[in-house]
Amino acid sequence: MHGLRKVLLAVAALALLAGVFAMYGRADFLMTLSNQIWGCF
Repeated sequence: MHGLRKVLLAVAALALLAGVFAMYGRADFLMTLSNQIWGCF
């Protein structure tokens, strides 16, 4: 059971990283994110 849990956790982590990488590939997302962060200051 421990092996299956580690595999599922690794797959979930890789999926999350792939999603983040895909979002950073979009320039409009980066501009929106940077504008929202800059708006906090």
